[in-house]
Amino acid sequence: MLQNLRIDPEFASKIPSLREEELKQLEENILADGVVINPLIVWNGVIVDGHNRYRILRQHPEIQFTTYEKAFSDRYAAIAWICRNQLGRRNLTPQQFKYLMGQQYGAEKASHGGDRKSDQQKSSGQNDHLIEKEKTRQRIANENHVSESFVRRSEYFAQGVDAAEEVEPGIKQEILTGSIKPTEKAVAAIAKTPPEERPALVQQLRQTKEPEKPQEKPQEKPKRKRSVAETLQAIREASEKMLQPTGEMNEEDIFAEMEDALDTLIFRWNTCLQNNPTLCLSGLEGIRRIGEQGIDFIKNFEQSIRKANAG
Repeated sequence: MLQNLRIDPEFASKIPSLREEELKQLEENILADGVVINPLIVWNGVIVDGHNRYRILRQHPEIQFTTYEKAFSDRYAAIAWICRNQLGRRNLTPQQFKYLMGQQYGAEKASHGGDRKSDQQKSSGQNDHLIEKEKTRQRIANENHVSESFVRRSEYFAQGVDAAEEVEPGIKQEILTGSIKPTEKAVAAIAKTPPEERPALVQQLRQTKEPEKPQEKPQEKPKRKRSVAETLQAIREASEKMLQPTGEMNEEDIFAEMEDALDTLIFRWNTCLQNNPTLCLSGLEGIRRIGEQGIDFIKNFEQSIRKANAG
């Protein structure tokens, strides 16, 4: 029965790799149980969930297992399901989360609209296709508690990751695990660049700054604690400097970075609270305190804008 199953490389590439210790622990658990408890999910003999369990079974064919056949309309629908299923994992990095969402969105668009380059693609008119695409994006955003623009940018990010992997196999793993941390814009730009120019951009992804060695400083006298008024003034001065044009980022880039920061905040809050439901009761006061800090920040920010416009 095991010989009737197979792994599709494209499907497998959507599954975040387990760390070595995680894979070892999974193998030990299977050997201790003497059976693979969860069934392998398959589609026409192709594994769509259970790739790691399948590899362990290849090494231990005496272990019993079961399969569950799932139906999909096409490959894109299968890929979308794989990504959606993986998005339910608790131990995803922000990069893996973004990549999977982008892959799901792209696959669902392809499944709903067909191959736009094909002469046989006659599923609907252009307007209907655009409406369906917007509904798909909105649904994925709602399912994962993010904005629609985050879903759209995730697709560009995922395309950039795959393009970088084609140039330099292995870099995808480094990006998704956070071993290297290029900006979202730098990754997305790779897919939009002509193939002959991509190797240079991929190399730039690795150009991270070396951490500066701390220098010993002469002992200083304790500084006087600033008053609230002095602290607010320092914040205003820092904000004014940040608002000065530097030539490095345009308005669109700044908004994208701010929106990405907000989406990351929402993702991290949801991850913490969903994975620790008891905290919603036992830690309610702490959650409220942190939330009030964020609300105060927004209020002060709005007040600063009003003063700036009035002045």
